[in-house]
This record gives sequence, C-alpha cells and structure tokens, in this order.
Amino acid sequence: MSSTHPPVLVVGAGPAGLVAALTLLQNGIPVRIIDKDPNPRMGQRGARIWPRTLELFNFLNVPEVNDLGKRAPLIRSYKPGTLEVLREFSMVPHMEPTPAVPFHFPKALGQQLLDVILRRHLEKFCCSVEMGTELRSFEQSEEGVTAVLERNGILETFDTKWLIGTDGAKSVVRKQLGLTFLGETRDDIRIITGDICLKGVGLSRAYWHSFGTFDERLISLRPTDEIGEDGWQLFIFGSDLDLTKVVQSEELIFEIVASLIPTEVTFNKLVWVSEFRANIRMVNKLSEGRCFVAGDAAHVHNPTGGQGLNSSVQDAFNLGWKLALVEKGLADKSLLETYSAERLPVISEMLEMTSAILKQALTSKTGGSTIRRNPILFMLGINCRFSTIVLDEFVTPIEGRPINAYGVLDEGHLEAGDRAPDAPDVLQVGHGVSDVKTLFDLYRPWYHTVLVFAPDLADAIPILGALEAYNKSVVRSAVVLPSLTSVTHVASSADFILVDQEGYAYSAYLMEAGQTKVFVIRPDGVIGAIVHGAEGMKKYFSGIFLDV
Repeated sequence: MSSTHPPVLVVGAGPAGLVAALTLLQNGIPVRIIDKDPNPRMGQRGARIWPRTLELFNFLNVPEVNDLGKRAPLIRSYKPGTLEVLREFSMVPHMEPTPAVPFHFPKALGQQLLDVILRRHLEKFCCSVEMGTELRSFEQSEEGVTAVLERNGILETFDTKWLIGTDGAKSVVRKQLGLTFLGETRDDIRIITGDICLKGVGLSRAYWHSFGTFDERLISLRPTDEIGEDGWQLFIFGSDLDLTKVVQSEELIFEIVASLIPTEVTFNKLVWVSEFRANIRMVNKLSEGRCFVAGDAAHVHNPTGGQGLNSSVQDAFNLGWKLALVEKGLADKSLLETYSAERLPVISEMLEMTSAILKQALTSKTGGSTIRRNPILFMLGINCRFSTIVLDEFVTPIEGRPINAYGVLDEGHLEAGDRAPDAPDVLQVGHGVSDVKTLFDLYRPWYHTVLVFAPDLADAIPILGALEAYNKSVVRSAVVLPSLTSVTHVASSADFILVDQEGYAYSAYLMEAGQTKVFVIRPDGVIGAIVHGAEGMKKYFSGIFLDV
C-alpha cells in the first residue's frame, strides 16, 4: 500500500495509540491515526511515568518525557481541621541508582503534555492525528480490514490491512470484535478527579497535600505547573457525596474543597473535572484476526499504583515491533499471537496488585502507602520468561513453572524474557565515531540487537558470520569486549565493537571471565535469547523471522 493509503489504522489517539503509531512509523510502516474527539484531551490524567516506561521512551528517542517530567513531591497529611502537619511521606518507592538502571525514580508528566510531545514526534514522519474522526464499524477478511469512518457527518470507507483499537474503556473495536471484558464495577468507590487553579494561605507548592480520610471525605492536591503557577491536580473521595451531581457544578466543587482545606482559599479556575468509578476489567484476548486492542480498550482498573497509562503504552510497544515485521514480510502472522500471550499475564497481575493497593487504602489509616512504596511498581521486573518465542540455553525448563509476569528486579539473576539491563561507559572502537556510550544507546524499536560477549574478536567470528544471513535493516550486532582489552585489529563485520571500560556491562549481564555468550535484545528492550553461540542464535531467530 502507498503512504497515502497506510496499511495500519490506529483508532484512538491517547498515549497507547500514539506510541503504537510512533513505533510503527519508526519501523517504516505508514499509519493513519484517528480520534473521535474534535479536540485533544485536557488534564493531568495518568501523570506518573514509571522507570520501565521511561526506558521505553528512551528507546523511542523521546527524551522530552524524562526531561520535562518532575519528581513527585512529598505528601503532607494534616491533623483534622488544621494545617498542623501530621506526617510527611513519599508515594514513591526508594531505589538506589545503579549502572544497570538509568531511570531509578518515576516522573510526573500529565497526559495532556505527553500527548503533545508524542504528536510532535509523529509529525516528523508526516503523520498527524485526524481529530473528530470516529470509527463507526468495520469488517475484516483474510486480506484486510474495511472500516467505516465518520467526520462532520460524512461517511468514509477506508481499506487497510490492520486495525489497532486504542479507543478507551468504551472501545468500539473491542465491542465489535466481541471480546469479553470481564471483571467488576465498584459502585462503592467513586472519585472526582480534575485540574484546578487555586491559591491557599500556607499551602506550599513544594508538597502534595492530603486533607481528611478515606472513610469519610478526603481531598488530595498535587502541584502541577503544567496548568499554571497556581495549578493543582485534584482528587476528591467521599462516600457520602453525590459525585454525579458534584461534577456538574463548579460551585459545589469549590464548596467541597473549601470545606476540607482549613485555610483561606482563592479559586481562580476549574480547568476540567470528571467522575471516576473503580472498574476492574480485562479482555480475554488482545486480538482477533487482523484487529487488536491495547490500553484502556483492553483493561481498566482503579488509579491506585499509577500503573494504567504505563501498562497501556507497554502494550502498544510490544505489539508495534511485531506488527512491523509481519507487515514487512519478514515474519509470519503467528508472531502476532505472542502479543496476547505475553501481555495478558502482565495485565492480570497488574489488576490484582492495584486492587490490593485500593483495598489497603480504604481499610488502612496509612492510605495504602505500604504497598505504594513497593519497588514492584517501577515495573522493572515485568518479564515474559514464559513466552514461546524466548530462548535461554542456560536455564533448565521446568514443566508447570508458575508465571510471575510482574516479577521483581533481581540484578543477581537474568533470564531470557527479562528486561535488558543498561551499562554506561562503553567505548566504541573502530568504525569511526558514534554516539554509543551506553548499551541503551544501541536498543531501538526497529532492531534486534545481538550482543556478543567475548574475550576477544576472534571468539566472535563464527557468530558474526552466521549473522550475515539476516536482514541488516532489522538485525544489528555489537561485540562487547572486557575492560582493558587491547584491540589491535578492528576489521570486523560487527556493527559495533565496544570495550566495557568499567566492567558495568559484564556485571549487569552476569558474564564470567573468558566466557563467550550471546544475548539477543528484542526491539522492545527485552532479552529474547541467551545462548552459547551461533546455533542458539539461529534457533531463536527461526521463531521470529521467516526462513532465511
């Protein structure tokens, strides 16, 4: 298909849809992306970006997310009816920085700004979101998908090869595919969330403020300069409140806020507000034929733990590189089945965890802060060790081994299916000068990166020779040599020859002196294979690519 008739239609232009589109575009796959809303969404929804997702944006070459994101301030809770501080605590788990984890704390960045950033990156590929364009219906066959779109009352029939539904909790794509959306709606848990501009005497913008209790009424105000120097992200909890009525009245919002904050408050503007119900649901599968769902179209949950947006963009990233290889004719359609197989266990465990946080928040005087401070929330332990397309020749398969898809980050253990660690201070030799200074500089959504750890270049020759059979546009290689290695002869077919100057790479990848080992890093920054040499590498790629 020509670039004027893209092979992929993305329905819904929130973070999941934008990441799916950007991943495909960076892989050279043209995309059409639409959204039924006539204007971009406002607000600080999904403001917490966890380290695993910061890594994802690093691979996508979107540095603005980390650069513009802010560290979450300490939370201050107060004695009832006063501005006397009861306690200060962090909502964020503590993690010591290590060379293997370059992003070791989350950043706060509202979805409104995140969407702007991602749309700007789409525009670099001459792709823009078509606002006010709604998917009405679609049909699919073995050859493609025919979608009926509506814009300004005018219907359009659009033929494409693939359809990705990132169209939210009320997803048209999910409903028309007939996917189940099982779970529960917690009508007893209702939250008002929004953005508000106000000033309060004695209300420092250096803190995140919490007044009241979950079992009665509670208000939370997080300072956010994204909407102004007097801007706050607002949460109101109240079992006795008629929230449906409250969200329809700016005056009522102001009254509730003023009643809970024991100081003089000047209200300037209610930017937006919405009622939120705790829905905890997920689909039975993430695809049907040539159509897929991701993000809120596939799973919804309560906001505790801040995992939703992060899970959504990780869905899109997992799908994007696989769909690109299939569309390029380099992989069989069966590769797309691993999207559901790899992501559903992660989502299932995520829903259980966020539900546990909510339960503790409602029953504990600490507001669930114990679970919230668990480093599992960083999402660095998420893995697909159980996937049919990962290969580890150093782990003995165990039948019936339980799936722990959310996992925990254990820098003393590494398997295929795990997150690939970073390592700084690598020195490139030969092949001129490049910007590669860390292993993360190598990982990109359009490449499998083959890391050959070897005592010297001679030991890497058989592996590099086997790599000659693969398409250079989607596979590249790096030989990683130990520190203090003297490279006198650099003629090599490797794309990169790196010397691990400080030993960080050998430490992160648990390499022993004198050992040769191959790590295949997938385009999503996951270790696809850990193998002894060329034969294992070829076995891994036989599960990804069509016959070479």
